[in-house]
Amino acid sequence: MATLSKKIDFAIIMSVKNANPNGDPLNGNRPRTDYEGLGEITDVCLKRKIRDRLVEQYVSLKNEEEKKGQAIFVQSDDRKIDGETSLRNRAESEKNGLGKKAFGANAKKDETAKSACEKWFDVRAFGQVFAFGKGNDADGVSIPVRGPVTIQSAFSRDLVSISSTQITKSVSGEGDGKKRSSDTMGMKHRVDRGIYVTYGTMNPQLAERTGFSDKDAAVIKAILPKIFENDASSARPEGSMEVVKVLWWQHNSKSGDYSSAKVHRSLKVNPDGSYIIEPLNGLVPEEIAGF
Repeated sequence: MATLSKKIDFAIIMSVKNANPNGDPLNGNRPRTDYEGLGEITDVCLKRKIRDRLVEQYVSLKNEEEKKGQAIFVQSDDRKIDGETSLRNRAESEKNGLGKKAFGANAKKDETAKSACEKWFDVRAFGQVFAFGKGNDADGVSIPVRGPVTIQSAFSRDLVSISSTQITKSVSGEGDGKKRSSDTMGMKHRVDRGIYVTYGTMNPQLAERTGFSDKDAAVIKAILPKIFENDASSARPEGSMEVVKVLWWQHNSKSGDYSSAKVHRSLKVNPDGSYIIEPLNGLVPEEIAGF
C-alpha cells in the first residue's frame, strides 16, 4: 500500500465547561495549568482519547479482513478487548501479537518493527518503543519505532478559572449495612469555562518507514471531531467537553508548501472560540465541525 502522499497539518479547537479536562495526579488531580495560568491538556491525554476511539472503531468492523492492520497496541484498562494484562504480553502473544521470537535475542529489529507497524494502527501512526528486559529464555531487545503523526499539548486561549468543591461520601462498605460508616472527605476540581487549542502534523517521510497511508490519515481525520464521545466520567460529565472545529491543511507535496510552524501560526483563536485564518497562498484548510 502506498504511504502518505502529502504532508498534513491539523488543529483542534475544543471547549470545556464545568469539567476537569486533564487532572494532574501530582497536584490533587487539579486541572493542569502552566506557569502563566493557562489550562493544559497533555499530548498523552489527547492520544489516549484518539486510541480509545480507534479501539471502538476496531470493534465495530464486521470481518477479519477489515480488521487487518487496525488493531490498537496501547489499550487502556477500561477499553481492553483482548484480555492481555500488559503491553509485553500483548506484543509476545501468539494470538494477539507477534510472538516471543520477534523480541528475543536473535530477533531482527527491522523485521519486528515492520511487522508491528503492519499489525497495530497506533504503532504505525504514533510510534512505539518496545523495550523488553530479559525473559526466561533469551535476552530482550529494545526496538524503537518513530511515528509520523505528532500532536501537541492543548492550551487554553485565556487564563482559566478553577473551582474546587469539597465532597463527602458515607457508605457501608463492610458488614451488614446497618452501621453507618464514617464520612470520607475529598475534593473535586473543574474548569469553569475555557477554549483549548492543539496542533498536529503528519509527516510523509516518516510515514514511509511505518507504512502509514492516506487511508490511515483519513481514519484519524474522521475521529478527531468526536474524540470526546463515549468519554464521559464524573470529572467530565456528558456534554461538558466538545470539539468545536477541526482545521485540516493538506499540502500539495510530501515536503509541504510551508513549515508546520507557519501553518499553525496562521490560525488565530479567540477566547470565545471564534477564529480567523490568515491566508496562505495555495493552502486552504478544510473546516470540519465537531461531532
